[in-house]
Amino acid sequence: MTIASQRYLALDVLRGLTVALMIVVNTPGDWGSVYAPFLHAEWHGFTLTDLVFPSFLFVVGNALAFALGKYEQLGHGAVLARLGKRSALIFLLGFLLYWFPFFKIDDAGQFAWSSLSHTRIPGVLQRIAVCYLAAALILHYGKTRGALVFSACALLGYWAILACFGDYTLHGNAPAKLDLILLGDSHLYHGEGIAFDPEGILGTLPAIVNVIAGYLAGSFVRRAAPAQLRASLVRLAVAGVICVAVALCWNEVFPINKKLWTSSYVMLGIGLDLLLLALLMFIIDVRQMTGWTYFFEVFGKNTLFIYLVSEVLVIIAFTVRIGGVNLYQWLYRQGFTGWAPARVGSLLFAVSFMLLCWLIAYAMDKRRIYIKV
Repeated sequence: MTIASQRYLALDVLRGLTVALMIVVNTPGDWGSVYAPFLHAEWHGFTLTDLVFPSFLFVVGNALAFALGKYEQLGHGAVLARLGKRSALIFLLGFLLYWFPFFKIDDAGQFAWSSLSHTRIPGVLQRIAVCYLAAALILHYGKTRGALVFSACALLGYWAILACFGDYTLHGNAPAKLDLILLGDSHLYHGEGIAFDPEGILGTLPAIVNVIAGYLAGSFVRRAAPAQLRASLVRLAVAGVICVAVALCWNEVFPINKKLWTSSYVMLGIGLDLLLLALLMFIIDVRQMTGWTYFFEVFGKNTLFIYLVSEVLVIIAFTVRIGGVNLYQWLYRQGFTGWAPARVGSLLFAVSFMLLCWLIAYAMDKRRIYIKV
């Protein structure tokens, strides 16, 4: 394995770790019996789970660091065409995911088509699509300096908007007000008891910075000289510590909040991702410990596709019914309850589902099938 391929291996492992954890936190056997780190913070604050999505955006930025230069060699038209096509496809897949399976079955067993008028528009893949496109265009036209200026303006501007046009509560925040005006109640997430979407329009602005940070980190990794690798890792780690310190200080006046995607939350996510990347590079590049990495490489090679597969499988499991309950609940009750404590069983179910997704990714890797959404 060459030094360069090991360097890229660290990024593959980071992507794989992110996807594996995202699947685990999205599929507990019983939402009422989950270990605290695998739950989102109720409002302000953060848990391990709250750091998964910003890490996903960070690794999207890592990948962009390797792709954008190739696009730019083909000219401005090719850049716009490829970025626009990929972003539109990811957004469409996200929207179709919320519409899927396109029909509902009532208690009498009757089929009815799901109405587009009540399909959620924002979402995880939709935010990834918009952030990817915006970050790529900012970096293409503004380069590193322009991206840094945008990042500062976006984080400070978002703080100003939330402070001036509402507050930091569930019922009074500006992002929810804007989403209701532009998208309407029926196209938003209602998991908080009201029409509030954690992947709404306004919160996408600071989320773009997570992708930009991932791009800059990926570019730094590519340029790191082998002879100065330890020094480069120290710089990555120092940058991570500074970002975390800024986040914790900012938290005093602008709370860390995943659902509002506050600027302090962005800085926290970036800081922890930089520290994790430095740690992975130290283990893989410096210590040459690579025997454990293949498990995560498998996920990292089909990142978005495997995430999409995991979501589709869950939707199908909730749609199919066996003995009066959906297949998801039936599998959990049959295989993971009665013989283990509730929280342990719930976690084992989530890990088992993640391993099922890994087997799909493993089969694809063995056949060299790599689907780049």
